[in-house]
Formats: sequence, structure tokens, C-alpha cells
Amino acid sequence: MAMIGGGKDAFIGAVHRLAFNMDGQVEMVAGALSVSAESAIESGKMLYLNDDRIYTDYKVMLEREAAMPADQRIDFVTIVTPNFLHFEPAMMALEKGFHVVVEKPITFSLDQAKQLAAKVEETGLQLLLCHTYTGYPMVKQARQMLQENLLGNIRKIYVEYPQGWLSTLLEQTGQAQASWRTDPKRSGKAGCIGDIGTHAFNLAEYITGLEVTEICSALNVVVPGRMLDDDGAVLLKFNNGATGVLMATQVAAGEENNIRIRIYGENGGLEWQQEMANSLIVKWLDKPSQTYRTGGSGIGSLASHNTRTPAGHPEGYLEAFANLYRNFASVLQAKLAGEKPTAEMLDFPGTAEGIRGMAFIENVVAASSSTTKWIPFTT
Repeated sequence: MAMIGGGKDAFIGAVHRLAFNMDGQVEMVAGALSVSAESAIESGKMLYLNDDRIYTDYKVMLEREAAMPADQRIDFVTIVTPNFLHFEPAMMALEKGFHVVVEKPITFSLDQAKQLAAKVEETGLQLLLCHTYTGYPMVKQARQMLQENLLGNIRKIYVEYPQGWLSTLLEQTGQAQASWRTDPKRSGKAGCIGDIGTHAFNLAEYITGLEVTEICSALNVVVPGRMLDDDGAVLLKFNNGATGVLMATQVAAGEENNIRIRIYGENGGLEWQQEMANSLIVKWLDKPSQTYRTGGSGIGSLASHNTRTPAGHPEGYLEAFANLYRNFASVLQAKLAGEKPTAEMLDFPGTAEGIRGMAFIENVVAASSSTTKWIPFTT
């Protein structure tokens, strides 16, 4: 694979490299790692890439890699740039015949997401969208339990993602992560709701298998001087009649990355949160509560497939990320071998989730400024 962005000073690039290296199924052989030529070259050397595959321009990289013999060129490209630099590299990679891994949100706008999905459909290539939290074994256990209808008809969904790192005007201190995430020219029309609200939205739809059909939202700018929302809440209606509440904030001082979801059906409810990621709590209407554990007994095939260590050994963010890469790489390997990928391999987010995520951003922003209480969720 090759990487676009993610050089020596980038947080998420290092996370991706740790993740795809975990299983030894992916080798990074090329990169255009920074918009700065000096940083791109230095970063490539630090990662021991061959000099002739350290690029200072992603367009040059994709052209040259596509011209190489099939057994030498890259199979896929990972894009870990700010939001406004997702679409063009992804489109060019697909046009050159390369599969794509891209950070979320998938693009800068809903229209771009639709164009990218059409290109994936046209080419028959694969795209992995990095909604990391779908990679946790107990998230997959929750999904499978709901697929098996163990809770009965779903009635209520609460999902929240509190962070506190933007409780001050951090973007004015030169902090790179804060600077681009709060800049509408680089982040898009939403701040907090696009950055972490999309994770909460995706988690609710992924676990339940339901789709949001109507929303009522309120976005806030809490820290004076900030250009995009840093706090928001959304009321949700789902296509089975269930209702829900989504909260995302980056001004909850003292919070880290405590994404949490609770889902209630006719027969009981379940709860998962990242700060206790190895546990899935299930509460029954007419019997004692249960706690499912990563690596423990009684877990389903989706959770088992994505569990790496014996019970009691913590598996967290990096392992969840690695599960996405392993499943993606397994699909590519199966296709190269002329084999049919299994359902477990294919269990990763793609363009459909990307379109839903971009639609969520645009609908929430529209609803927040609307005088109508409820607006339809449109894609």
C-alpha cells in the first residue's frame, strides 16, 4: 500500500501504520506523506521507504505506481489528510485502478460522497471508510445480537460522544489538529458534529441495522471566537418507529474519548462504551443482567472473528483499527485469489456509510438553522 498524508508530525498517520502492521498482511512501500516536500522526504526516510518511492506529490505517485508492472505496483492507497483533501486523491486512485482506504468523513460534501460511491461501483474496487469503533469485538457482538432479534423490536437509542479537548480556543495556539478541524475551509460545514458526531451516528446505525428518517437538531458554538460548532444534540427518528438522542461535544472539560451507546428493545437493553471496551452489558426485562466479555464464552462469530487475545487481555482502539484493515486486506486477498470473501471479511464500513455520514452532517446543519421542528433525513 501507499499513504497520502500522515507524515512525521501527523497523529492519525501513525495510528494507521500501527494498525495495518499488526497482522503482517499489509506492507507500506510508497508514500506522498506531506504537502511539504522536505517533510515528505524526511518522513519517507524515517519509514525506510525506498528513495524512488518517496513522493512529494500524490498525483505523481499515483501516475508512476499505475505505470509499474502488476506485481510491483501498490494494491491500495490510504488517505489520511484533512477532510477537504479526501475526494480528489480517492477519485484519482480509483481511476488508476487502486483500492482505497480513507479517513472519515469520506469527503467534504454529500455530492462528492455520491460521486465517489458511483466510481467505486463503476470500477468494482473496494473502499474502506475508517469508522474505527465498528471494529471493536463487543460492538460486533451487539450488532449480531440485534441481527438475531434477541432484544425484540428496538424502541430507544441513546448515543453520546463527549470530548473536552476544545474547551479553550486551542486553534489559536498553532495546534495542528485543532486548527484544521475548526476551519470551515478544511473541515467542511460542521465542526464537532462532523468530527465525532458522525462516529456516534454511524455506531447507532451499524449496531441496530436501522436508518434515521427524521431529525431535530441544535448546534452550538460554546467557545467565543470559534468558527464551527463545538457542541450539538440531535433527536432521531428511525425507520422502525424507534426514537433516539445523539449528543456530541468537544467542550466537556475533563472528558477524553468516551463514546457510549445504549439500545433498548421490547425484551431488554444493551450498553457499550469505549472506556470499558471489553464489556457489553445486556439488561433483560425478566432475568438478571449479563456481561459479555471480549474473548469470553458465548460470543458470536462476528465478535470471535475480530478478537485477538484470550479473555482478560485488553483490546482497544488500535486493535479495532487493525480489525478494519485485516478484514479489508482479507477481501483484497480473496479477490486476487479468485475466491469469494466471507461475511466476516466484508464487515467494514464503505461508501454507503460514507454517504449516510455526509448526509447526517448536512441534515443536522440544516435542521439546526430551521424553524421546523422535524426535518426529513434526506440523502
